[in-house]
Amino acid sequence: MIRPILLIFSFCLSLTSALAQEDCYLGLGGKNDSTIISVFQLNEFQIEQMKNWGAELNYRNGFLRDRANYLLKKHAQDSPEDLIEMSYEYQKLMDSMKSNMRMLDQRLLSLFNDNQYNLYVKLCHQVSRSPIFANRQVDEK
Repeated sequence: MIRPILLIFSFCLSLTSALAQEDCYLGLGGKNDSTIISVFQLNEFQIEQMKNWGAELNYRNGFLRDRANYLLKKHAQDSPEDLIEMSYEYQKLMDSMKSNMRMLDQRLLSLFNDNQYNLYVKLCHQVSRSPIFANRQVDEK
């Protein structure tokens, strides 16, 4: 009886800590590309880069997603102890996917001009998310 309670408690604790520090993702490579383009009024170069990086993200995370699905399928009928061990492996895959999303969002954010980046920060604060910091290029003409 204690094992299922421990498992539920561990899951809730990890979920709570994950939700406490939510990053503000753009959603690069997803179904929102046209929204990103129109909201931030991206120029042609930014659009091209966004599409390339979106394809890269889909490739990277597709591989990780396949590994995660295999892991879930492989351990479907395992004991609670084995499921806990599998959950750690699964969490590593999910963390890698988030890391990929953050890295590629940072790339696009680094191309934003001041107005675009300020709009991004404003939108993030409106939804109570932490904006992703990006070293942006400075045009000193």
